[in-house]
Amino acid sequence: MAWKDKLIIALDVSDADKALGIVDMLSESCDIFKVGFELFVTTGPSIVDKIHAKGKRVFLDLKFHDIPNTVSKAAVAAARLGVYMFNMHTSGGLDMMKRCRYDVAGFCEKNGVQKPKMIGVTVLTSLESEMLKNELCIQHTVKNQVKHLALLAQKAGLDGVVASPQEVALIKKSCGDNFLVVTPGIRPSWTLPDDQMRTATPRAALHDGADYIVMGRGILKQEDPVKAIELIALEILTA
Repeated sequence: MAWKDKLIIALDVSDADKALGIVDMLSESCDIFKVGFELFVTTGPSIVDKIHAKGKRVFLDLKFHDIPNTVSKAAVAAARLGVYMFNMHTSGGLDMMKRCRYDVAGFCEKNGVQKPKMIGVTVLTSLESEMLKNELCIQHTVKNQVKHLALLAQKAGLDGVVASPQEVALIKKSCGDNFLVVTPGIRPSWTLPDDQMRTATPRAALHDGADYIVMGRGILKQEDPVKAIELIALEILTA
């Protein structure tokens, strides 16, 4: 699979027209676009239909986290929208994840709908080990916590997890090559740091085995986003 097929562009904007403009602008470079809280809350589910109408796939990044029944119903609603991928917090527990997988699979089979990829969020890229310990009373290091949650997601039957690029190799070693890893916190070598702590370059993430890399600000805040993707490709292919 070419690296561009693994690229997910984060539509972290609050305006539908602006989001769809980004889809049009980057249509030749990307096939999957991430719809997160800001865009979904502002525009509603219609934005998913509009992106689909342009022949593109949607990663619905709403990080479901609630009691199993509530999350399961939200997950089925996501499947009904026809999204390519959606996520939930692994910290919701094994029963929550298993209920989601079971109910979504049942809905898709009954209605002849393509089953979306179900991905568990492990530890947010804005957190570090000291923050887990001092703020959340989690005594594991980030790496150990990510490994534990990835194995839990695999036990629940999810397709993979969201984790920082710094944990990709660990997850692949623990869960196998077929267990998907979606990596935010991707920053080209020539961009400035931001609020994400555990980051890596696109090349490093892909080298370690990332199945999908999620990029937003690293591309969209550049003067020419199309040129930025070309530079990223050059960095990956010539390093």
